[in-house]
Amino acid sequence: MTLKATPLNAAHRALNARMVDFGGWDMPVNYGSQIEEHHAVRTDVGMFDVAHMCVVDIKGDNTRAFLRGLLANNVDKLQVSGKALYSCMLNPQGFVIDDLIVYFINESWFRLVVNAGTAEKDVAWMQAQNTATGSGVTITQRRDGANAMALIAVQGPNARAKVWEVIAGSQDATADMKPFNVAFVPNTIFGEAMIARTGYTGEDGFEIGVAAEQAEALWNALNAASVKPAGLGARDTLRLEAGMNLYGQDMDETVNPLDAGLAWTIDLVSERDFVGKAALQAMGQNAQFVGLILREKGGVLRAHQKVIVAGSEQTGEITSGTFSPTMQQAIALARVPNGVAVGDTVHVEIRDKKLAATVVKLPFVRNGKILVA
Repeated sequence: MTLKATPLNAAHRALNARMVDFGGWDMPVNYGSQIEEHHAVRTDVGMFDVAHMCVVDIKGDNTRAFLRGLLANNVDKLQVSGKALYSCMLNPQGFVIDDLIVYFINESWFRLVVNAGTAEKDVAWMQAQNTATGSGVTITQRRDGANAMALIAVQGPNARAKVWEVIAGSQDATADMKPFNVAFVPNTIFGEAMIARTGYTGEDGFEIGVAAEQAEALWNALNAASVKPAGLGARDTLRLEAGMNLYGQDMDETVNPLDAGLAWTIDLVSERDFVGKAALQAMGQNAQFVGLILREKGGVLRAHQKVIVAGSEQTGEITSGTFSPTMQQAIALARVPNGVAVGDTVHVEIRDKKLAATVVKLPFVRNGKILVA
C-alpha cells in the first residue's frame, strides 16, 4: 500500500526524521530524541506537522441550523466571529463518529477541523445528513485538491512569540486573542494564514493553516527561528499528560462519550435536538474517565490493561498509557466503574502482576505545571 504524504514530507526527510505508517500516512515519529522534543514543548517551543488532519468548510444560509443538528455541542455558543468550539459528532446510537473543532467565521461560513483517519468518513456523513435534512449547505474538504490547506501546530510557552517573529502581521492580529479563537492574516509571505489559538499539548500556542504549497516554506522558516520539530511520539505523551482524548483509542464508534470524559462537549441542557441525543440520554453515564498514576515498579501502563477495583464486580480498562517525561512516572487514561473516587487505589493487571495505581483528576500536566501528586 502506498502511504499518503503531507506537503511537509520532504522537509521531514531532510531533517532525518524517523518515519512511520500512521493510519496510512507517512509521518515523523521523532527527529532523534522524543524526550527532547517533549521537553521542548513543555519548556520552550516545538512544532508538529498536522497537515494529515482535514479542514472542512461548510457554507450556506442554513449552515448554523445544519450544525445545530449535526454536532453534540451547541454552535449557538458561537456568536462572535472567530470563536471556536470543541465538539463530538455522534451517530444515531449515541457513539462518537469523531471529535472536532468548529470555527465560526460568519453566518454563512463555519470551518471544521476533523481527524486524519476519520476525514473521509466524516465528510460522507456530513453530506448524508445534508441530504437527509435538506439543508442545502456546501461541504468542501480542504485537505486535497487545488484549494488544499496544510496545518502546522506551534506549541509551548514561547510559541506565540516565535510565530509573531516569523509571520509578519500575526502579532497585531492575535496578541489579544484568547484561547479557542481564530484570526486570518492576509498577504503574509506565506499567503493568507489562518491562526487559531488551539492545540493538543496542554501548552499555549497556535495551529496555523496555510495553502498546502506554502507549508514547507513556513515550516523551514519556523525551523530557522529555532522552533524544534517534534513528531508523533512527543505529541502522544504531551496530549496524554494533558488528559486529552485520542480518537480511535480513548473513544470511537463503540464508546459512549459520557463514559469517555466528554460530557463537557455535549449540550443536553437546551431543547435543541441533535443526532444521537435521544440514544445518549437513554444510555446515561455508565463509567468514569479518570487518570491513573502507577505506584509500584515493574511495568508501564498501556492501553487495554484491566483495572481492578476493590469491592466491585466491575472492572475498568486503560485506554491510553505511557511513561510521563514530565512527571517521571507511568500514567494512564482509563474508564473505571462509577463510584471510584479521586485518591482511591486500584490495581492494574500488567502481564502476571497486579500493580497498585492511584486515581487522579485529569489533567496531569497543564502549562508546564504538574497538577497531581
